[in-house]
Amino acid sequence: MLHYIGRRLLQLIPVLLGMTFVVFMIIRAIPGDPAQVILGQQATKDAIEALRAKLGLDNPWYVQYFDYLGDLLKGNLGESLRTSTPVQEEIWPYLAATFELSLFAIVIAVVIGVNAGIISAWFQNSWFDYTAMILALVGVSMPIFWLGLMMQYVFGIELGILPTSGREEVRSPVDSITNLYVLDTILQGRFDQLSVVLKHLIMPGLALATIPMAIIARMTRSSMLEVLRSDYVRTARAKGQKMFWVVYKHALKNAIIPVLTIIGLQMGLLLGGAILTESIFAWPGIGRYIYEAINFRDYPVIQSGILVVAFIFVMINLLIDILYSMIDPRIKYD
Repeated sequence: MLHYIGRRLLQLIPVLLGMTFVVFMIIRAIPGDPAQVILGQQATKDAIEALRAKLGLDNPWYVQYFDYLGDLLKGNLGESLRTSTPVQEEIWPYLAATFELSLFAIVIAVVIGVNAGIISAWFQNSWFDYTAMILALVGVSMPIFWLGLMMQYVFGIELGILPTSGREEVRSPVDSITNLYVLDTILQGRFDQLSVVLKHLIMPGLALATIPMAIIARMTRSSMLEVLRSDYVRTARAKGQKMFWVVYKHALKNAIIPVLTIIGLQMGLLLGGAILTESIFAWPGIGRYIYEAINFRDYPVIQSGILVVAFIFVMINLLIDILYSMIDPRIKYD
């Protein structure tokens, strides 16, 4: 197992290098000059050229690229062109916000999606099966921006039971320790703030969980239907075991492998693709951070933000591969 993990980590190096090059070239193709954006439309040509020289933007593209790689090898993600702040200091609060939102969403998606898929397979062709699969189809097809706006209107404006934006109350901000507000409020024993933070999480979390929940439910149902037709399931039933234990103790262990793949992919996609949800609910996450950096042509922030998200995505996939062998002893990597 350690040999396999080491090999996968080595394979990560060319993947990330290739990704840095592709992202570097793509963002250089974005119209607009960072120096012009920073100084404004009224800036003189001399001022723009001076700022370009200061930021190293007047160097050839390959010099800029290798300078960026050199900084990465030193553990330096660069400095924001807009705020002149090191990206590694600036990025964590945004990354923590997205991680907290994505984790909340994937927990909802897994708990509801897996159980809905299991019950649908267990009671195949029942009213629950048809209802769950129709809702799953609607969930996959539902535009997140429309769902988010409808949730804000119903629960935030009409009913007034949930906040429509942000992570916390402006008048009672959370004393940040880790920038994971749920964890921070628990560590500080501020359970009044914990309830507020959870209320802010509910609407964006549900909106973000809709598509993964539907995909997980459909995959779980398909996988469980195949397993429930197996000989060992019929044998367990013939021995008099209750169907609940047959399904959750025996069948689920063999059906969960393809579902784990979907969960890993969805978690990675949530981390990098939450920009719509973050924009609708004014959630200060990594998606909005990168989006705003694109508007300001903040090259180091864009490059480093995408690099960090890609690294997390690959590590999640590695973790899922390790879980395969832990769940199913027949899967060996060495």
